Amino acid sequence: MAMDVCLRSIGHVVSPVKFPERVQRESVEAQVIIDPEWAEALEGVEEFSHIWVLFYLHHVTEEHPFVAKVHPMGRRKLPLVGVLATRTPYRPNPIALTVVRLLRREGNVLTVRGLDAYDGSPVLDIKPYIAPGDLIPEATAPDWVRQMRD
Repeated sequence: MAMDVCLRSIGHVVSPVKFPERVQRESVEAQVIIDPEWAEALEGVEEFSHIWVLFYLHHVTEEHPFVAKVHPMGRRKLPLVGVLATRTPYRPNPIALTVVRLLRREGNVLTVRGLDAYDGSPVLDIKPYIAPGDLIPEATAPDWVRQMRD
């Protein structure tokens, strides 16, 4: 049963990465600015080394028609697979989830490393990364994922 869902952002990203640049996210230092009304909800987050950042891919527009299958990373040498089996931004709901290193918290500003969001991306939620629950040692992936990294 399909249902319309309306979400409200809790902040935004300030990043040196502007659309449509592509960079290695591991080196990117950015700020997640949480709206002042939610600042109190951050209490204790600074005790974690890593957090999940859920954000909206606001640069994905309806100009990009939805297709059910894609070649991962646009690489034709990789198999054609369903978008829900990839991390393409062109999805039924353009949201993204990234684990980042939390460098520091100053009030409502989280400075992080490894965020692959563009400058201005709306932030939908923050969650702490909690090991071992968020770590799945026996996780597997198809061969094309390894090929994608080659």
